[in-house]
Amino acid sequence: MPESTCRICGGVVTMFLDLGRQPLSDVFPVEAPAPGEEFTYALRVGTCADCTMVQLLDEVPREAMFGEHYPYRSSGSSVMRAHFEALAKSLLAGELSGRSDPFVVEIGSNDGVMLRTIAAEGVRHLGVEPSSGIARTAAEQGVAVLTAFFEVDTARAVRAEHGPADVVYAANTICHIPYLGSILDGVAELLTDDGVFVFEDPYLGDIVAKTSYDQIYDEHFFLFSATTVADAAARHGLELVGVERLPVHGGEVRYTLARAGRRTPDAAVGELLAQEAAADLHSPATLRRFADAVAANAADLVALLERLRAEGARVVAYGATAKSATVTNYAGIGTDLVEAVVDTTPEKQHRVTPGAHLPVRPASTFAEPYPDYALLFAWNHAAEILDREAAFRAAGGRWILYVPDVRVV
Repeated sequence: MPESTCRICGGVVTMFLDLGRQPLSDVFPVEAPAPGEEFTYALRVGTCADCTMVQLLDEVPREAMFGEHYPYRSSGSSVMRAHFEALAKSLLAGELSGRSDPFVVEIGSNDGVMLRTIAAEGVRHLGVEPSSGIARTAAEQGVAVLTAFFEVDTARAVRAEHGPADVVYAANTICHIPYLGSILDGVAELLTDDGVFVFEDPYLGDIVAKTSYDQIYDEHFFLFSATTVADAAARHGLELVGVERLPVHGGEVRYTLARAGRRTPDAAVGELLAQEAAADLHSPATLRRFADAVAANAADLVALLERLRAEGARVVAYGATAKSATVTNYAGIGTDLVEAVVDTTPEKQHRVTPGAHLPVRPASTFAEPYPDYALLFAWNHAAEILDREAAFRAAGGRWILYVPDVRVV
């Protein structure tokens, strides 16, 4: 059984799921590359025998994933815009309230969707964003941005220039970073004595429960749980003091860390730890069952698409998500089964999807004409999309969903 070394504790990581060779999930070529020209890597998932952290066995170079043309924009969804605005207002009314000249740092600030609200209130802030293209977008909207990867040396430089941070925040970023120890050391270096590190990422418990294997791709190096976050934090002088389950992105947890001993952990921390233990979330048997469910889900999806093709139905996918690269390339879904993908992101349009090379068309073309079926890759935004595309169902169109199981609605 393939193994690697745990990036948290140095223990042995043993593979329980092999999703095959995969392309970079957020690199959309202008046209299909010639065979052998597209970068691929082995997408293999394992768990550490010592600290139980679930992680990828193979690391993709960070510069390859988060470069100048990284296409994802957090502001692209109205639901996510509202989510980050609410988070910013909560910080302003809570952790930042009453502090003298507070300072907020966001790791992976993307297009500044959260920090815009912080900036509008005149609060000192800094986004640390490695992708220069979206960093410029944030700066053009009045957000202070440092174009860099966050690690311990970055934290020291930020503290030297701006002073300590009362809040360090990150959304859908920390799970991307294999060198988590340097991140936690950097946070410990940067925080005030009573400051907090708040971050939210996809939750292992939801991924297992929903068989949402498309949450596993190059950018998601770790699949966190309260158990493994608490263990990792303790190794770097920090303590898990708060958890909050979130419905966004298919199920996340917002974790709050503080310096060890500085705060009393909320009751919710103990409750979630107990739930994970009762569910045997980290056991090899649980993870093997998840791997079996993944294989069955992919087979069911392909069988449905093949039946629809045989019936002469048109199928178009909705949402050229990073997650969908895992599904299309693991299951083998190409243009013989799905003719194209529609998406609202200009940076992805008139290109092809990674690996599977499905044409990406503007979402405005969805009704020209409507397909018979729409495969919803952006299932985590289902409520928003189904509401926006109500005319599709009114015209007789049907949606194909595959989380938590394959079905037509």
